[in-house]
Amino acid sequence: MEKFRAFLKRKDIEISARRYGIDALGAMAQGLFCSLLIGTIVKTLGQQAGIPFLVDVGNFASAMSGAAMAIAIGFALKAPPLVLFSLATVGYAANALGSTTLSGEAGAGGPLAVLFIAVIAAEAGKLVSKETKVDILVTPLVTILVGVALSAWWAPAIGTAASAVGDFVKWATVLQPFWMGILVSVVIGIALTLPISSAAICAAIGLTGLAGGAAVAGCCANMVGFAILSFRENRWSGLVSQGLGTSMLQMGNIVRNPRIWIPAILTSAITGPLATCVFHLEMNGDAVSSGMGTCGLVGQIGVYTGWVNDVASGAKAAITPMDWVGLILISFVLPAVLCWFFGLICRKLGWIKEGDLKLEG
Repeated sequence: MEKFRAFLKRKDIEISARRYGIDALGAMAQGLFCSLLIGTIVKTLGQQAGIPFLVDVGNFASAMSGAAMAIAIGFALKAPPLVLFSLATVGYAANALGSTTLSGEAGAGGPLAVLFIAVIAAEAGKLVSKETKVDILVTPLVTILVGVALSAWWAPAIGTAASAVGDFVKWATVLQPFWMGILVSVVIGIALTLPISSAAICAAIGLTGLAGGAAVAGCCANMVGFAILSFRENRWSGLVSQGLGTSMLQMGNIVRNPRIWIPAILTSAITGPLATCVFHLEMNGDAVSSGMGTCGLVGQIGVYTGWVNDVASGAKAAITPMDWVGLILISFVLPAVLCWFFGLICRKLGWIKEGDLKLEG
């Protein structure tokens, strides 16, 4: 047993919650941001500005999300070069197969599948790395075969499980607007911060209309909320990376101290029903925008696109000042104020301590 432990230490394989639940998760969030989220932002800008080149760039970036996430995870696990480069194939396979369910329908479990499978494939590759004279053959083969085999075996089931979350959200949309607003806002806001693609969930179930507006509210509550809540620790770089990027960057900190999530969740529970019952905020643009929040302002651009489409079709007479007031309050003002307020209470209670929200440099 001691020899095996020494072998794992030599291979830098550390089986711990920190390595997998904090380091790998945090890196995966960055990989997701540098591919799917950036791609969606660029594509949206291209579509709105009528620039086909930007649309193509966005499509290419989004298509590489699985590979980008897996490579980021391998980097966090300190994988040697041959393992790291081989993870591109593993990530692509896991993301593609995780984006379908066991019945072959569209699913939303790609990022979650990549997380589990890339970790195992990376550690398997590290085990054999530089152990043979034909390392250039053995290491990539083991990494890719383990990763793709697990993708074929597990990823569709993970996709099915993730889609079950989407089914729950869809069920919530048939409830009365008040309760629907709370449920959808909280669930999609949580999904945005977890290693589950909230954008993919919204796209898979066609989450638009009032439910889409509630989803936007929940995403903004997490993104803008965490950006303001952690400003004292992360300053302007954190404000931009979370407020215009993704609150998933806080996932590692949430694993350490789940109570830092309380302010954002409470905020989403308030802004969701306000969006549905008071401002009647609807997402009638692309469903994927419902799960983007303030990431590159894609959620807000989606709402605006819906307004334009509704005016053009005659479903809406005009874009009113109240529309803009509701969008700005739900997207920016209320998440900032409410999350700061709830965060202040949590800090007073000792639930959130100095440094709990600090992002890794």
